[in-house]
Amino acid sequence: MKKKVLGIILGGGQGSRLQPLTSTRSKPAVPIAGKYRLVDIPISNCINSGIDRMFVLTQFNSASLNKHIKNTYNFSFFNDAFVDVLAAEQTPGNNSWFQGTADAVRQSMHHFMDHDWDYALILSGDQLYQMDFNEMVKQHEERNAEISIATQPVNAKDATGFGILKTNDDNTIDSFVEKPSADELSKWSSEVSQEMKDQGRNYLASMGIYIFSRGFLSKVLKENEDTLDFGGEIIPQSINKHKVMSFQYGGYWTDIGTIASFFDANLGLTDAIPDFDLFDKSKSVLTRARILPPTKITGTTLEKTLIAEGGIISASRIERSVIGIRSRIGVGTTISNSYLMGSDNYQSLDVIAKCIEKDKPYIGIGDRCYINNCIVDKNASIGNDVRINGGPHLKDTDTATYTVRDGIVVIKSKAVIKSGTVI
Repeated sequence: MKKKVLGIILGGGQGSRLQPLTSTRSKPAVPIAGKYRLVDIPISNCINSGIDRMFVLTQFNSASLNKHIKNTYNFSFFNDAFVDVLAAEQTPGNNSWFQGTADAVRQSMHHFMDHDWDYALILSGDQLYQMDFNEMVKQHEERNAEISIATQPVNAKDATGFGILKTNDDNTIDSFVEKPSADELSKWSSEVSQEMKDQGRNYLASMGIYIFSRGFLSKVLKENEDTLDFGGEIIPQSINKHKVMSFQYGGYWTDIGTIASFFDANLGLTDAIPDFDLFDKSKSVLTRARILPPTKITGTTLEKTLIAEGGIISASRIERSVIGIRSRIGVGTTISNSYLMGSDNYQSLDVIAKCIEKDKPYIGIGDRCYINNCIVDKNASIGNDVRINGGPHLKDTDTATYTVRDGIVVIKSKAVIKSGTVI
């Protein structure tokens, strides 16, 4: 497996639907679950599958991503494992940015071809799932496929939001439709497991996870230089012309494409038995090893809450929330249905004393606050007696310090919310 497969992780475009979380960082660098980054998910899935040579392709706001990967994925000097970032670059033959997923791979192929591999595993950098890629590679190899696509059985309601693939009896894909209408769905069902049938999940949605055989990938990108995207162009054009296989995956998978999906995915981790299991050692999510003290909690009632290391918490109550690294939460504060990303550094006691003297909020959450249905980005400073109550009663808006999307209030990175503010 190790020599056969090269991992290629697509960093995505500007990530406009995840704004303001992507205003200063790329999508793969967005913090998730209090202590990880989104890019840790595909990288961890690869490493857990024995794939330890990976490129991450990005071009927007890549500094934070570069730093995270440099500080996290350091392998032994005595093997050839690596995780390298490839940003869009100008060359004598090309002076443009990546124009799409296929174009990003095309522009980077000269780097890939310097390595020994039989199959390219192409992944998205903004999905949440735990998958063993060995089974997919095995099927691809045994069936002598040119392209394999990971598919997820979905129900009729969800099918209208995905690219839907139809397979014949041997899992060969013979047709594709992008976001079909409800009226069209009757002719787009595929053969799925009995468990999926019982759940009404009869339609195969593309997960945006692909395996390409080396020779075919090089050939199709050279012969179709005008094609820019895998999902919208390369894949549909290859069906019926080449051997394109479906690999059905029935486990948990979600695309982190919007503020709402990002919010739901994080809060879902607080469930008693979450769909995405951070505690399964065989599917460990890897990230940067930080030397931080344990979180200190004083006088706080906790209910369905994940708390990362390094925090100082004196809140009254925290419920169904994810609390990130180095979080500081003041006395008498209530946090519910929220994700606090924490901070990158500690402020010294002298700095905090000066903030208090000047009645200026310091990094973290102040005293006697109420925060509900909220995402607080890194290094935000929220003063005392602040009330933030997100929900459907709030209209979408964008201000200098916060954004509202689908009723979720997002406090921007490094924002300062004055004491007594009500949102």
